[in-house]
Amino acid sequence: MDNNTIWLAIGFIGQGLFSARFIVQWLKSEREKKSVFPIAFWYFSIAGGATLLAYAIHKEDPVFIVGQLTGLFIYFRNLYFVIYERKNLNSE
Repeated sequence: MDNNTIWLAIGFIGQGLFSARFIVQWLKSEREKKSVFPIAFWYFSIAGGATLLAYAIHKEDPVFIVGQLTGLFIYFRNLYFVIYERKNLNSE
């Protein structure tokens, strides 16, 4: 397998992880009959975003790089809020 094929596979894996977050969110929302963002949504966002960032860096695409970096910041921040809220609820 050549280098381009490996990077193409990494790009598709990243896109798959990133897309899976919507499936997870949709299924959870359907079960609860309201819009819900389960913690897995943020983990898939981070995994997909990080993988796509690696692909964007390999492709040397500054627009894609900035977009993924911005998204990763937001995903980590939201995950922090979820963990912080759970920690505070458990300590009460």
